Amino acid sequence: MNSVAIDTVWVVVAGCLVLLMQAGFAALEMGLSRMKHSGAVAAKIIVNFALAIVVFWAFGYAIAFGDGSGFAGATGWFLEIGNSGGVASLSYSGIDEATKFFFQAMFAAVALAIVWGTMLDRARFVTYVPFAILFVGLIYPVVAHWVWGAGWLYENGFQDFAGSGVVHVTGAFAGLAGAIIVGARIGKYRDGKPQPIPGHSMPLAILGVLILWVGWMGFNAGSFLGAEGKPIGMVIVVTNLAGAFGVLGAVAMARLLLGTFDIGMMGNGAIAGLGAIAGPCAFVQPWAGAVIGLVAGCLMVPMVLLIDRMRIDDPIGVFAGHGTGGIVGVLAAGVFTTSEAAERLGGRPGLVYGGGFSQLGWQAVGLVAIAAFAFAAAAVVFLLIKVTMGLRAPEKDELAGLDISEHGMFGYPERFIEVVGAEPEEPVSHVGSTISAH
Repeated sequence: MNSVAIDTVWVVVAGCLVLLMQAGFAALEMGLSRMKHSGAVAAKIIVNFALAIVVFWAFGYAIAFGDGSGFAGATGWFLEIGNSGGVASLSYSGIDEATKFFFQAMFAAVALAIVWGTMLDRARFVTYVPFAILFVGLIYPVVAHWVWGAGWLYENGFQDFAGSGVVHVTGAFAGLAGAIIVGARIGKYRDGKPQPIPGHSMPLAILGVLILWVGWMGFNAGSFLGAEGKPIGMVIVVTNLAGAFGVLGAVAMARLLLGTFDIGMMGNGAIAGLGAIAGPCAFVQPWAGAVIGLVAGCLMVPMVLLIDRMRIDDPIGVFAGHGTGGIVGVLAAGVFTTSEAAERLGGRPGLVYGGGFSQLGWQAVGLVAIAAFAFAAAAVVFLLIKVTMGLRAPEKDELAGLDISEHGMFGYPERFIEVVGAEPEEPVSHVGSTISAH
């Protein structure tokens, strides 16, 4: 097997791992939703994934990676029309254009999935279509072009190997705008104080985190767009160390600030650590990956509390996990990038390796630009949706559950309606059982 074939097979496998992250988002969000909304979450995940593929094929890929200006690309519409030679910005990889598209489309789908996690249990289903078209077709591709499509941040040495900024900061800040505009869930704030609204299945949520963790192996190591001669194993080690230390940092901080070993914080600690290492994963040593994950995991917990105190209802802690992780990851590339990695992959060494503040400065510039653009652009889109078609489900639908009001069925029908044949005709005695439903 020649090197191009090996590279192609690896990128396809890596893309499938990133696709698997949609299952992780589904399990995580369903677990942290109330039971009456869980079916609506499942519908949201699969429809948004389908929309992301279609829109990125038609418009997003061309704007993200096509030839154009420092702001956006303008070739490669519908993948091949007018661009049979492939996009120049990804020409460093010898794999075919279709495989490059597949891998990058999975990233766009992840960014979109991040956004809607902040708006669980109250956003209308019909709003997904216009937002997906504008986010995957314009907002995300513009940011991707700045960094990965030879845009203005790339030209100034900004480093983001697998998307701490492009995916996680973009998705988190767009989601933050949505959470603010859609408003809090009914009953979330009473007398000015946040009230806990627990999800219906923490085991399902943690299963989702672990599926996401597996997907991150393709997310980070696949971003070489090749395998031959690439330090894939090292990137995977660094990634796992960051995720592990993210969990441990969150456990320690939750115990310190909350007085308990909070299960949800553990899961979000993993997401923060893994999101933080996405950007610098190919630029740093394992010890630095551990530090990056630990810092992200520790900072995530107070961020959850801060967002709550600001009366921003983020049901699964999207901004605290992806946003905090993304911010840490973007800045970490300016601190821990080794001289060897900078020489091999471009850019400048980090502060720790004698690079001075030059790289860190451009990382900060890129972070502010990405966050501001994503927040402002998404806010405009959400406001337009709100005033035209309505962003939020009616109060009676939210109280009844979006499963039945939006989709005409329950995610867990036996919990809400009598199903013929679901229960035995005669009562069955279970000796020793002390569990009762309320």
